[in-house]
Amino acid sequence: MRISDTQVKKVLSEDWAAYNHRLIGPIAKPAAQESDQDLIRKVTEDVIAMGDREEIIADLKAKIEAGSYNPTSEEIVDAMIRRSIADRLR
Repeated sequence: MRISDTQVKKVLSEDWAAYNHRLIGPIAKPAAQESDQDLIRKVTEDVIAMGDREEIIADLKAKIEAGSYNPTSEEIVDAMIRRSIADRLR
């Protein structure tokens, strides 16, 4: 399950950042900002390397039809948490 571009933009908006800051506090300590740049670079590279949504859906559909789609409990929980966060953003 992927979060839509609209939902990502909402997370990155100033309103969400202020809400998130109140909810869980600052994400990075000022001393760690240089290492944050490395993380941002890696996440950006990973997102760019991701397949298109259609490719991902076709792959999952093929696995489900073949009976070879067996997500781990961690993958299920991760999807549930991400969906919950996305639903709160609406």
